[in-house]
Amino acid sequence: MSIRVVVADDQELVRAGFGMILDAQDDIEVVAEAGDGEQAVAAVRRHAPDVLLLDIRMPVMDGLEAARQVCAQSGCKVVMLTTFDLDEYVYEALYAGASGFLLKDVRRDDLVHAVRVVAAGDSLLAPAVTRRLVADIVRHRREGAAAEPVTPQRLDALTAREVETLRLLARGLSNAEIATTLFVSEHTVKTHVSNVLSKLALRDRVQAVICAYETGLVTPGSP
Repeated sequence: MSIRVVVADDQELVRAGFGMILDAQDDIEVVAEAGDGEQAVAAVRRHAPDVLLLDIRMPVMDGLEAARQVCAQSGCKVVMLTTFDLDEYVYEALYAGASGFLLKDVRRDDLVHAVRVVAAGDSLLAPAVTRRLVADIVRHRREGAAAEPVTPQRLDALTAREVETLRLLARGLSNAEIATTLFVSEHTVKTHVSNVLSKLALRDRVQAVICAYETGLVTPGSP
């Protein structure tokens, strides 16, 4: 079964280029293209894709607002695309519900990999982006600027093993690595991760990482 993708960018050549790369894959089908944010939201409603590749800076409706609407209204995963490697875009895009963040100069193989990873329900953040995101979260916590402050008590809904799973997840460990650390099966880890997301009302692993830092469960530089 193919991964259904919508490509949204205001530059026709960019849309066509990404579309050609993805359509060339046996397991990916580009079902629609969009030239602005409103068209992107409409295309998701019409085609019910698995993944939306969405440029941040677009006319009519910007990518951040389009991401908010898509993530709130559907199960479509959003990967943000931009030429601007700026912290506030990473932070806002992930809070909007995006599951990944890529620069437009991404390599062909990395683009395809990103679509597959996100479609499978995982999240995609390059290590450099993660470091900036963590720094930004800490700054927001220090300034008290979070829109919806998260308290450590929020984690009371989790079991001790789920808290430990969240801590390891926030450190960047894969399911296999978490399984090895906790001496459990990968299936058990997947169950723990699913429970964490469900109990904390989080969309994906990226938002779980954000939650772990906001609650102080994990701090920058902690082992």
